[in-house]
This record gives sequence, structure tokens and C-alpha cells, in this order.
Amino acid sequence: MTKPKSPQQNKVVKPVIAGLIALVLLIIFLVRSNDLVLYNPKGVIAEQQFRLMMFSTTILLCIAIPTLTLLYFFAWKYRETNNQVSRKHKAERGKYFAASLWLIPLSILLLLTSVVWPATHKLDPHKAIASDVKPLTVQVVAMRWKWLFIYPEQDIATVNYVQIPIDRPVQFELTADEAPMNSFWIPHLGGQLYAMTGHSNQLNLMATSRGDYTGQAAEINGEGFSGMKFMTRASSTQDFDQWVQEVKLSKNPLSAADYRKLLEPSEKNAPAFYSTAEAGLYDTVLLKYGGGHGQHGGQE
Repeated sequence: MTKPKSPQQNKVVKPVIAGLIALVLLIIFLVRSNDLVLYNPKGVIAEQQFRLMMFSTTILLCIAIPTLTLLYFFAWKYRETNNQVSRKHKAERGKYFAASLWLIPLSILLLLTSVVWPATHKLDPHKAIASDVKPLTVQVVAMRWKWLFIYPEQDIATVNYVQIPIDRPVQFELTADEAPMNSFWIPHLGGQLYAMTGHSNQLNLMATSRGDYTGQAAEINGEGFSGMKFMTRASSTQDFDQWVQEVKLSKNPLSAADYRKLLEPSEKNAPAFYSTAEAGLYDTVLLKYGGGHGQHGGQE
């Protein structure tokens, strides 16, 4: 006849079972969900960051799972209510015991360092992406609480909307005007980078799949922070060129008066498109704050 479990056993078993069920459900959710941006990269940089993240997570789980398993195993085996096990052990440690305890964590540390250190330099946001295609330059001005995108080569501008061709490197030049420090982020395409007044930062990205991806401010910057988002459309080169021509034909230039109006604080702005932009507008914004450190490339 099976002996019924004691209340103390139930107190331990039930949380463990609940934790395992929650872990399984979480794994299923992560695998099946298409809405988790970090698990659904759509760009060259995001894909490399995803692989690096999964590698680091796997290595850490290889340490955490055995460690936690042994911890709870010994805690359960040598619990106070278990009278079937002896707790009188005389430890005999060899001269290499302490060295062996340090060997495992040091090996893991060296493994992670050998992978993460070169990857950190390879994924430097200022580093240009190797490609046979000429990079597209998009100048970004962070405002309260909206994003202005200037295409200097195409001579157009947009608000809260940016379109880029796939398989072509894009150099985002970032600054801010009359706004607190912001963080420019398109999670599907890569990591974030800061946009600050009087400073030009450069973020290099390249989309590999067509689609509409949400960009946002990753830095809490006031009451309009939650609505400071923009649409990023990755399209074919042909569709991009056609879109540029459509914007040019709209006959809606970005005048100085329009720019001053954009500088006024506003929230959840709808996308706007301007057929022309003032020449050198981005440089003018930089010089407005008396410097333009790191102009066009983030170099101090």
C-alpha cells in the first residue's frame, strides 16, 4: 500500500509541478508566437544579434539547469522531515578540489568572452555593412514626440514613416531638436542608438524581408513617450523608387514654417510626407546647438 504524501511534501511538489507547467507553456508561446520581435529578426544586424543572444542563453542555461536541479535535489533529499537519510558526512577534499571548482566557471567565462567580445566589435552600430550596393542615407531628427526623416539624396522628408529598400544598407544619421535625449529603435532590424541635440550618431541597418515594422523611442522622454512610434516599410527597390516619385509629385514642400510647427510638442502624429526638404536642414539643426559633434558618422 502506497504511503500518502505528507503536507510538507505537497508544499514542495505542487510549486515544482506548477513551475514546470509554466515553463513548458512559456516555451510553447515563444516558439509559436510571431509577435515577439526579438525572436523574429528581419534584418542582417538583428539576425546576428538574435544568434548571439540564443548562444549566450544556451550556455547560461547549461549552467543554470544542472545547478538549480542539484540545489533542489539536495534540499529535498536532506529536508528536515526525511529521516531515512544520514546527515553525518565527513568531507574529504583532495588538493585539486578548489581548483576544479574554479575551472568550470572560468571555462564558461572564456567561452562566452571568445564569442561575445569579437561580436560586440563586429556589430558596432557605427560600422558600415559590407555590401556591393551603395548605402541609403536617411537623416533622423527626434522631436517632441515625433520623428522627422530626411532623405538628402532623394530630396524628400517624412514624419513618423520611413521606407527603405531591402538588401540595401541604410545609414541612419541621428540627432534631436528641442527634445530630450531619445533612443531610436527598429527592433525587427537591429539594436537602438541615441539621438541627442548637437550630436550626430550613425546607425547602420539592412532589412532582408519585406514588411511593415514598428519603430519607436526606447528612452522614456516625457508624457508623449508611449505614442512616439513610426512605421518602417521595407520594400523592393522598385517599390521604393516608385514611392519616392509619388512623394515628389505631392507638391507639399517642407517649408521653414512647417518645420517650426513640427517643433511644437504633439503626440501620436499621423504620417506626413513632404515633396522637398530645405537643403542642409540636418546640418542646420546640428549647428543650432553650437557644434555638431560627431557630424555624419558619430566620430568625435
